[in-house]
Amino acid sequence: MEKKNVPQDFSKLENFTREVCYAVDENGNYVTELSTGWDVKTTALDVAWSDIEARVNEARKQVLEGKASPVLFFMELRLMDIGIVAAYTGFWKWSIKRHMTATGFKKLSEKKLKKYAEAFNVTVDELKTMQVHEN
Repeated sequence: MEKKNVPQDFSKLENFTREVCYAVDENGNYVTELSTGWDVKTTALDVAWSDIEARVNEARKQVLEGKASPVLFFMELRLMDIGIVAAYTGFWKWSIKRHMTATGFKKLSEKKLKKYAEAFNVTVDELKTMQVHEN
C-alpha cells in the first residue's frame, strides 16, 4: 500500500499507541508509517473491550450480592488471572481461589490485604470498597 493510504481510523487506543505499517513512499521505497488503526481492527477491539466491561460489571455484581470478593473484581478490572495474581502476591493459587469468596476475603489479615492492594495498584480501602481512583 502507498504511504498516503495507510489507514488512520479512530480507535479507543488511538491516544495510547500506534501500529507500525510498511508502505511504499513516492520513490517506490518501503518505509514505515504509523497508523492509528482501521475499521476492522477497531470493531474487533470494541467487541473485546465490551466483553471485558461485561466481565467487570458481572464481577462487581457478584461482590455486591455477597457471592464473591473484591479480589475477583480487581482481577477482572486489571485483566489478571490467578497465575498472575499469585506471581505478584506470592500466595498459592488455591489460597487466592479461597480469597475470591466473600467469606475467605473477610478473614484476610491486614498484611494480606496490603499485598492484594499492591498487586492491583490500589489502596487497601479502595480494595475493600471497589472504589477505584485512576490517575
